Amino acid sequence: MLYITDGYLIDPKSELEGFRNILINDGRIACIAPTESSLNELIEQSGLKINDDEFSRIVHIDANGKIVAPGLVDVHVHFRDPGFTYKEDIESGAAAAAKGGFTSVVLMANTNPAVDNGETLKYVLEKGKKTNIHVYSCANVTVGMKGKELSDMETLSGMGAAGFTDDGIPILDEELLRTALRKAAELNKPVSLHEENPEYITNNGINAGKAAAHFGIGGSPREAEISMVERDIKIAVEEEADLSIQHISTKEAVELVRQAKRHSCHIFAEATPHHFTLTEEAAIKHGTLAKMNPPLREEEDRMAIIEGLKDGTIDMIATDHAPHSSEEKSKPITEAPSGIIGLETALSLGIRELVDTGYLTMMQLIEKMSLAPARLYHLDAGCVAVGAPADLIIFDKDAEWQVENFASKSSNSPFVGESLPGVVEYTICGGKVVYENPEK
Repeated sequence: MLYITDGYLIDPKSELEGFRNILINDGRIACIAPTESSLNELIEQSGLKINDDEFSRIVHIDANGKIVAPGLVDVHVHFRDPGFTYKEDIESGAAAAAKGGFTSVVLMANTNPAVDNGETLKYVLEKGKKTNIHVYSCANVTVGMKGKELSDMETLSGMGAAGFTDDGIPILDEELLRTALRKAAELNKPVSLHEENPEYITNNGINAGKAAAHFGIGGSPREAEISMVERDIKIAVEEEADLSIQHISTKEAVELVRQAKRHSCHIFAEATPHHFTLTEEAAIKHGTLAKMNPPLREEEDRMAIIEGLKDGTIDMIATDHAPHSSEEKSKPITEAPSGIIGLETALSLGIRELVDTGYLTMMQLIEKMSLAPARLYHLDAGCVAVGAPADLIIFDKDAEWQVENFASKSSNSPFVGESLPGVVEYTICGGKVVYENPEK
């Protein structure tokens, strides 16, 4: 059992906010009460029968001065397992997630072999169960992510696929996508799409603008994203299928989502911390460490993403945690792979860029990092309530930490060396402490 005292509780589902004590038993929240309530009173209110031996083994966590919130939920991560485990594996990815305050993650399916078959999906999910957090996985929309033939979506859904995606590769065949969205709607599973049309792109990962000019390359223009978002929203609305626009990067795409939401409840969007924090100037400064798909764009795009988060156009914050080795990221700008890690810095960037600046309240930030993604993927997560899973984060929003010494196998981040606010003190999953700040 765990007994958390004097924490400032933030629950986005009930919109409850205030100082509370929390009693946890058998992996679930047994009681929530005002801070003046004693442990005996919480036990009595919960209806639990506890003998002296059990009482003596209750673990007390003093959360005075800290925020207690639902464990964070990231529905867009790459753990590179199977096939690329020198970058990350499910165990190290889960450790990075726990250190960042995440208790639930949804893996993308661009592994080797791809998650387009039951055997690979079973491998990923079974390995995920052996970690100390909740690991879910999407399955591929198309076989081998080749965009030619649909995977057996019904079988994969029945085996536990949380959703469907070919993240990393857009689905160019309109009719195939329409069929996939129709099938996903029948299965009540979301489809998440990487929206970049390769016909527009000369060099991926770098914005076709100031950054591309700096490197003397063609880069990736905004039209690559805009054209795909416009097409795919139209199809999803017609098929009444839940569609999530992944890692949105342009002001025009944000506006397309905004307009679509006025007519449909099936359109969703996610933003990454790096897209609401950085611009193409970071690519010029950091080179390959700030190369990602879609690329960092202009200040107007960054602010449009923040405005989209503020007005509800963008539902979720997702990291697109994408580990790569230092050797890979040391290659020339046109050869190095795209992507950065993000699980361990996401909460802090949200606090610095969105809460401390006044764009979002802490309640709104937590909602976009827990409840909203959990709802889209139908996960039992994202709230702090009696009877709910005891998946919690306890953090000090004002304390600062230095970005270094990652739990991830990789360190490809443009934020290395920065001092960020928001120190995770505890991550609790299923009623067990799965991360504790060693410096607290």
